[in-house]
Amino acid sequence: MAGGGGLVVSFGEMLVDFVPTVAGVSLAEAPAFLKAPGGAPANVSIAVARLGGEAAFVGKLGDDEFGRMLAAILRDNAVDDGAVVFDAGARTALAFVTLRADGEREFMFYRNPSADMLLTADELNVDVIKRAAVFHYGSISLIAEPCRSAHLRAMEIAKEAGALLSYDPNPREALWSSREEARIKILSIWDQADIVKVSESEVEFLTGIDSVEDDVVMKLWRPTFKLLLVTLGGQGCKYYARDFRGVVPSYKIQQVDTTGAGDAFVGALLRKIVQDPSSLQDQEKLEEAIKFANACGAITTTRKGAIPSLPTEIEVLQLMENA
Repeated sequence: MAGGGGLVVSFGEMLVDFVPTVAGVSLAEAPAFLKAPGGAPANVSIAVARLGGEAAFVGKLGDDEFGRMLAAILRDNAVDDGAVVFDAGARTALAFVTLRADGEREFMFYRNPSADMLLTADELNVDVIKRAAVFHYGSISLIAEPCRSAHLRAMEIAKEAGALLSYDPNPREALWSSREEARIKILSIWDQADIVKVSESEVEFLTGIDSVEDDVVMKLWRPTFKLLLVTLGGQGCKYYARDFRGVVPSYKIQQVDTTGAGDAFVGALLRKIVQDPSSLQDQEKLEEAIKFANACGAITTTRKGAIPSLPTEIEVLQLMENA
């Protein structure tokens, strides 16, 4: 495996979320908004670093106040930002996000196009990607060119250098032209991954079946996989490896905000896998790694926002000991 130091490299979008100051209202009804740094791949990078791991982020930001702020947040959280490039002609992506009274999340994105969509293959920092022990990505970077080609090229470089490929599709339907286009493009790179994480709702989105029974989940399994994970929110996580499968329950906590919990889970799991890659072949070790990731995700839901909520290793171990 490349990257003896256990570097986790995340590729994709980093943006500014604007969240209403009042809960349970529509975007139109919100009296004011707070800015919160976000973007799933960037959240994963920071989650890894906060747990004591080595992390880098590859992506493009606008050469504007928000872009410089986001790059500084990466550095402040000990994430290598040497593979971040800036675009003078496009703005950093913005997203307005609210949880309405009916429990549905409402998104409004400002990407027309945003800087992250304009990353080209020529702008990739090949040296950083080649150092990856794990190369992690989502699906938003597959939506439009030139970023799609940059994404595919980065995957190739990482794979050739011996990295494990980790995929959390994390689809945002509002960004795609249709559900069908999203499904086709998300699955177009499915069999290239070593590790795939999906949520309960994403199983339905990708299979068309509202169930997480094994026979449904296994429709998403590929012979190339080392690990397929289905997160079940407060119920924990189902896992499928080549020679074994099982369920690891989560931790009972008082939820405040679920934003970033999936990214915290992924970051924690990847941190554990780079520390001991043999856990992918050892059921007992894998379950311990998933317990750690479940605890990390659970803690994240007890606080508001994604990045500010990501826990340290000490906090995760304390929850596990006290449970």
